[in-house]
Amino acid sequence: MREYKPSEPRPTLFVNARLVCPATGRDETGSLLVDGGAIAELGPDVPPAGRADVVDCRGAVLAPGLIDLGAFMGEPGAEHRETIETASLAAAAGGVTTIVARPDTTPPVDAPEIVDYLKRRARDTASVHVHPMAALTKGIAGVEMTEISLLLEAGAVAFTDGPRSIANARLMRRAMTYARDFGALICCHTEDADLIAGGAMNDGEFASRLGLPGRHKAAEALVLERDVRLALLTGARYHAGLVTCAESLEVVARAKQGGAAVTCGTSIAHLTLNENDVGEYRTFFKLAPPLRHEDDRRALVQALADGVIDVVCSAHDPQDVETKRRPFAEAEDGAIGLETMLAAGLRLVHSGDVPLPKLLAAMSTRPAELLGLPGGALTVGAPADLIVFDPDAPWVLDAQSLKSKSKNTPFDQARFQGRVLRTVVAGRTVYAYG
Repeated sequence: MREYKPSEPRPTLFVNARLVCPATGRDETGSLLVDGGAIAELGPDVPPAGRADVVDCRGAVLAPGLIDLGAFMGEPGAEHRETIETASLAAAAGGVTTIVARPDTTPPVDAPEIVDYLKRRARDTASVHVHPMAALTKGIAGVEMTEISLLLEAGAVAFTDGPRSIANARLMRRAMTYARDFGALICCHTEDADLIAGGAMNDGEFASRLGLPGRHKAAEALVLERDVRLALLTGARYHAGLVTCAESLEVVARAKQGGAAVTCGTSIAHLTLNENDVGEYRTFFKLAPPLRHEDDRRALVQALADGVIDVVCSAHDPQDVETKRRPFAEAEDGAIGLETMLAAGLRLVHSGDVPLPKLLAAMSTRPAELLGLPGGALTVGAPADLIVFDPDAPWVLDAQSLKSKSKNTPFDQARFQGRVLRTVVAGRTVYAYG
């Protein structure tokens, strides 16, 4: 494989491509011309451009670049796990052209100057777009609300306390009221900290057989139910970052039917893996929320196909060897996922459970709409943030070949069908396979 460093982009004509755009419903064979970092023309009959470089896609899919909502990028404070540079390299290899970064760093992203620092670091070191989310409470302590208006002005695109739920309902209501007034999106983790305390995996028969303490899915549904009611009360825009069980999906579906501005997401791991994958205490499968029963996984897949789930994310959470190679109950939660999100998602397409445009919408179009970001569509004038991938190419993942600094992937040695061939950001090729 070879990596491409950004340079002044030349006009590029992509030919013999399957153009797939979830935003417009386009799915046809054709060409696409990129000029000046934007899409200049596309369709079945784009005339040749004399001064343009020509890329023959040979029937591969050309689609909007993926937008990953909620990845942990390490900086500042955890550069031993990941950096903005290494995360962006992993993203580019996985077809992700925009990363929305979590704020649970050290220090947390709870002040305008930290947002500014991240934007400058991304400008200097990242090969893809990076947009920071800001903390909803100061220090991510769940006690005092941050300055939402100032953080928005600094460039924050959403507000969250990362992997922590806010226990204080009064504080949550107040934060939602302020966020509503500024049109800001609140994106929350939904697990009751007291109910899950000490839990290591999904509560159920399998956990009992392994002798591990469980984290019951009721802890998720309870917090989500409260937050949805507060969203209805305040009129705020609310996004549940990771829903993982059928009960939570029922809560979201009712909220949407009731007219609430509520959306939800789930991770690619929860869509394609279940609690049985933990096997013999395999800590790379220890996630938060935990992998659920197969019935819940199937419910998530159906909810994605039905449009109840709006967003699919990587839940990228790099951990080093020392924190993962411990007894299961003591190991840190989390897995990397930027580089494998699309490949794992294509399993759902090949099984016939989710149409390709629906999967791409959840990984690109809907995140762009929710966050007000450019991208997510193949339209004239849109940013040329693009991916070319062969949905049928077989390959086996070798964790050591991943671009991420940490290697804690649950997909090591997994067989995939579908590989990213090229990633383009603002008209520049930032990754190419081969």
